[in-house]
Amino acid sequence: MTWPDTKASAALRHKFAADLDPQRTTEWAEAFAAVPRHVFVPRFYAQADDRSWRTVYWGDPGHLETVYSDQALTTQLDEHGIPTSSSSEPALMLAMLNALDVRDGDTVFELGTGTGYNAALLSHRLGDHKVTSLDVDPALVEGAVQRLEQAGYRPFVTAADGARGYPARAPYARIIATAALRSVPTALLDQAAPGAVIVAPIGYGVLHTTLIAPGHATGRFLSTPAHFMPRRVPTIAPAFEAVRDREPTDTKVAPAEVLDRLRFPLSIALPGHNSCSWRDDDGKLTAVGLWAEDGSTATAHVSGAVRQIGPRRLWDVVEDLAAAFPGVPRREEFRVTVTPSRQTVWYESPDGPTWELPRGEAT
Repeated sequence: MTWPDTKASAALRHKFAADLDPQRTTEWAEAFAAVPRHVFVPRFYAQADDRSWRTVYWGDPGHLETVYSDQALTTQLDEHGIPTSSSSEPALMLAMLNALDVRDGDTVFELGTGTGYNAALLSHRLGDHKVTSLDVDPALVEGAVQRLEQAGYRPFVTAADGARGYPARAPYARIIATAALRSVPTALLDQAAPGAVIVAPIGYGVLHTTLIAPGHATGRFLSTPAHFMPRRVPTIAPAFEAVRDREPTDTKVAPAEVLDRLRFPLSIALPGHNSCSWRDDDGKLTAVGLWAEDGSTATAHVSGAVRQIGPRRLWDVVEDLAAAFPGVPRREEFRVTVTPSRQTVWYESPDGPTWELPRGEAT
């Protein structure tokens, strides 16, 4: 089905683009005004207060108004009702595209095609033949290609693990990821052109790095908060039943800290960890849970009781971060040094708090 570009959608789109960049400070405003987002999001899922999902289709009341707003929209659910793909918040997309600092003639590699909307924006700015986009989900790729063609764009798009890059079309002057990573994939560093810029979500932030030599890059995190869908990798369930039997210890760190002030540094210190929360009937937080792929699990109650199990004591990491950051840490003060053998995040100075990012994104 083709979703037409009506006077209503065109008017909403142009206002949407103007609202994203009221001062017209970026060249991307024209791309947002030209590329019809509604073609790439013909339907999305809205969550009700009871956490059930409702499908909002093209033609439903409010569909166009929501599509042309600064909202991230869930576009795919798994069999358990867990979101597996989305159209990102446009303001965040704009921040990442600005950070990419593209120039006429640049070749761009995109990890995570999703709906195809970001690939369309890149194609509009640089031309179809300059854009390579990969997604691991063949169904997403098939739909994205159809929508791209409907909108008049034909970048190179294929189904494959984007963390492996696409050597046949390398080197790339610019690399952007729209799926959450734990480190910069080695394959992408290898396929980056000299001086290439890489913009990628790491944890709950966006990393901006520049290649300074083969396999070597330096960078820092943008100030913009971010949360992207993770790459499709096997996961493990939390051991909450087993952790209940553990003898509790006391903590002075409020459980709410891991959901707010410490959320970003925790995503760097514990790459790939998961978290959840429990609330009472009035919606007040009662406890939080953390778990990692090695089976380590921790729960922290608002009373101060902490229970942990597994090879790593996850709440101990939270305690260390609380001590390291008495205030709210600023994302832009987190810097990154990349070498062929390691990727190190450091805060404010190399002598400050440091963390090693895991390697092997493309294995």
